[in-house]
This record gives sequence, C-alpha cells and structure tokens, in this order.
Amino acid sequence: MDRAQSNVVGVALLLGVVVVSLGALTAGVGTVVEENAATADATRVAADLDAALDPVEATGVHRGRVSFSEGQLRTVERDLRVLNDSGVVRTVPVDALVFTGGDRRVAFLAGAVVRGPEGNARVRTPPPITSSRSGGPEGVLVVGAPELNGSASVSATGGGSALVRTEVTHHRERLGNETFRVAVETSTPGAWERHFRDENATVTTRDFDGDGVDSVVAEFPGERVAYLVVHDMRLEVRNG
Repeated sequence: MDRAQSNVVGVALLLGVVVVSLGALTAGVGTVVEENAATADATRVAADLDAALDPVEATGVHRGRVSFSEGQLRTVERDLRVLNDSGVVRTVPVDALVFTGGDRRVAFLAGAVVRGPEGNARVRTPPPITSSRSGGPEGVLVVGAPELNGSASVSATGGGSALVRTEVTHHRERLGNETFRVAVETSTPGAWERHFRDENATVTTRDFDGDGVDSVVAEFPGERVAYLVVHDMRLEVRNG
C-alpha cells in the first residue's frame, strides 16, 4: 500500500515538473516571438523611412508609406548649424521624424536614418554631408540640410501605417572659404560621433540652446569652400 501511494505521489510530482517546464518554455517562446516581431518592425520602419523621405533625389511631390505593428511616429524639434571660427553662420530647423515602439527607435534626422535607442544607436543611412579629405584651395564641404517643415503624431496598436507626403524644393548657398564645423542636434549622439569620425572630422558636443539636447559638432580640417543646400520637404503625415 505504501509503495502504491509513493508511486502516485511520484507521478504527481513528475506531472507538476512537466507542467512547470512547459509553462516556462511557452513563456520563453512568446518572449522570443515578441522580440523578433519588434525587431522586424524596426527594420521595416527604417526601410520605409528611407523610401518615403528622399530629400536629395526628389523634387516636387513625393509619397510613401511607413508601416508598423505597434508604436508612434512623431516629429521632434531639432536644429542643424553651420559654424566658422567666428561662431554660428546658419541655423536650419531640420527637425526629426521619430518612430518609437517599446525599446525600439528609428529616426530620420538631417537626411540620415538612425536606428536604435540612446546609447545603442547606429547610422543606417548617412546624412547628405560630404567633404573632401583635406582642406586647401581645392577643399570642399557640402552640407545638405533636409528640413521637414511640418509636424506629425501618428500611433497604432495591432497594426497600422502612416502616409507620408513631401513637396521638396532645393536652395543652395555658398558660405565662403573658411574652416567650418557642422552641428547636428540629436538624442543619440554616439551614432553621429562615430559617423563623423569616419568622415575624417574632429568631434565635440555642445548644447547650443540650453534645452538639454546636445549637438554633435564635427570640425572638418583646413580651410575649404562650403555650400549649404537646404532641402525644404514640406512634410505631411496622416493615418493610412
């Protein structure tokens, strides 16, 4: 009789262990599925922003769609500044179009697409800021400044998309032959610092307007002729 009771207790304990194990496995699989879905969401948004916002190549009306399963797409105030040895030469209110969903973040800022949260972001698509490797009589710096010139706030739960419409015009200005710096205001400075260093620039940070958001300041070596090209995008975003 004692042996029979022991067998029953042993089977019950075994079933309990199996149930607990299956529950942990199910929870683990669910977490992996959610993380993969969130990663796929961020990847899709980055690709969609790249296609929908084409400041350099597009002229006139350009349309695109940004799709995501859950999150928010909104504009954030950001400035791009060009400086010489005397100080700020030009300030362009470029602003950023930012997607956030949980800990996922993708931003279109100054023509660049930056993916990842603060401290773990990377430049997926570089900004239209180009320079010769050195200064001197033939040194050149071209600063493209895509200006969103609009506001947006679109959110979705369980799947949604946003229609993105821009009307793009271009304005070019010669800034002279001097030593120049370019400052981009951003909440993910690490990604921009790495990008500008790769472009042979010396990098510092500075909060120009005291709003708590630093600008990454890239100084390009030697005197060079600089051009500022403002891409006025006239942005409209709506649920689609």
